[in-house]
Amino acid sequence: MDRLTSLTVFSQVVSHGGFAAAARRLNMSPAMVTSHIQALEDRLGARLLNRTTRKLNLTEIGKVYYERATQILAELDEADRIAGALQSTPKGTLRLHMSSHIARFIAPVVTEFLSLYREVSVELAMGDRMVDLVEDGIDLAIRTTVPPDSSVILRRLATWRHVLCCAPSYLRSREAPRHPEDLAHHNCLRYAFYPFEDGWRFTAPDGKLVSVRVTGNLVSANGEIMRAVALAGESVWLAPGFMVGDDLEAGRLVAIMRDYRPVEMVMNAIYPHRHHLSAKVRGFIDLLGKRIAEHQHWMNPDIAPAVAD
Repeated sequence: MDRLTSLTVFSQVVSHGGFAAAARRLNMSPAMVTSHIQALEDRLGARLLNRTTRKLNLTEIGKVYYERATQILAELDEADRIAGALQSTPKGTLRLHMSSHIARFIAPVVTEFLSLYREVSVELAMGDRMVDLVEDGIDLAIRTTVPPDSSVILRRLATWRHVLCCAPSYLRSREAPRHPEDLAHHNCLRYAFYPFEDGWRFTAPDGKLVSVRVTGNLVSANGEIMRAVALAGESVWLAPGFMVGDDLEAGRLVAIMRDYRPVEMVMNAIYPHRHHLSAKVRGFIDLLGKRIAEHQHWMNPDIAPAVAD
């Protein structure tokens, strides 16, 4: 028989003074109550209760066992209460992992989350390789690419696009590319984890998919380094829209080859398990999804005017 259930039955028999009362309390037959007590005594090899048709008393061993049993059951109830509170209200430590190049995008959401939920702390790690969520103890990862592990759970947060851009100074001695094949003659900044590697993909004006193989003197997984190189006028950059919106608006970068749209990407929330998602994880995902919906220009910034011939 289930040992925990037997402990509960024993505790109820003692606290309510009899087998029949315990049976009514537990919605269990008196015979089943008797079976549970017998199972405990057989396991222990000792009598716990002295019982007659009119009276029930604890043996010496029974008294010690009852005290420990009630303590154990109380601690289990407390554990259930704590777990239930954590599940209903965000508390504890949220272990969050994200791609380094979305840090500026996620930072305001982390700040707001900590302000809303004072009983939550965040352990934030960044990196561009997908971590093993279970092995590394990560509650939630925010990624702009799909992870290779098909066993994890994905929640689609938003779609986004790259922006093909460069600094105005880059074009002072070069002709702006008009078609994807023109990129073969340009120094292209390449993201190490771009899902199509060095084959940049665009949607042509007629809706067809166009792919071009590019080369360049820098391959990096760090978006801020790539941004610095692009701002210095060294390269053409297929940049995440949420990283360059301010630069495009200020004219530090200009959009090029605007007739060809970079293919659509997806930002995902990734977590290990679908069932019984904790309140802290659920709360952060919901807040992030809400802020993304309110600020779609983060994902698809307005494109600056086309570069003049």
